[in-house]
Amino acid sequence: MFAIDNQPTRAQLLHMLKMSGPLMVSEMADRLGITEMAVRRHLSAMERDGLVGTTLVRQAMGRPSHAYSLTDKAHGLFPTNYHGLALDLLEELEAELRDSDVVRRIFDRRKAKLARRYRDRMRDGDLREKVRSLAEIQNEAGYMADWEAGGGETEGAYILDEYNCPIARVAGRYGHACQSELELFRELLDADVERVECIAENGRRCRYLIRERDGSGETDRD
Repeated sequence: MFAIDNQPTRAQLLHMLKMSGPLMVSEMADRLGITEMAVRRHLSAMERDGLVGTTLVRQAMGRPSHAYSLTDKAHGLFPTNYHGLALDLLEELEAELRDSDVVRRIFDRRKAKLARRYRDRMRDGDLREKVRSLAEIQNEAGYMADWEAGGGETEGAYILDEYNCPIARVAGRYGHACQSELELFRELLDADVERVECIAENGRRCRYLIRERDGSGETDRD
């Protein structure tokens, strides 16, 4: 269930804080049947990893105590169904409007919004610098992107790989999500961009070959 399943006590602490909200060390020690020192040791490691934070709780008598609660990063360790919700909402929107083209228009508007958001970051520099900036942008969005200069058959090109697709299930149902990303890259890079592998089509990654435009104004298409 958790990314720290090899640490069962920490997994129990995460579950406890998720279910009960902020707790003090003494409360967690009582529930787990272990010493407060042991709880503090685990919490210290979890705080270092960015999974818990503390707030000061003032009490009627005695010194204030610290209560521990989960961070946004920790909440991300629990199962979610965002993709299922997104698919359900898009399908309901299609049915409600009786318009099979509405999803394409939504992705077109999303592409335009992202282009406006990132255009300034991509304005300066040569193609190499722009590819590097695009990889940074995609990493910030959770795509686990990497890039390199091509060699051999890809000599003169740059290769951008994305090893994670946060919208893979949506893209599997609505192919325009992938096409929209491709068009966004072409616009931001002002270059010829070809997708040669796609996670939504059972690929191991999404791979893009990026080349300088030949000056004809034409771009390669899928």
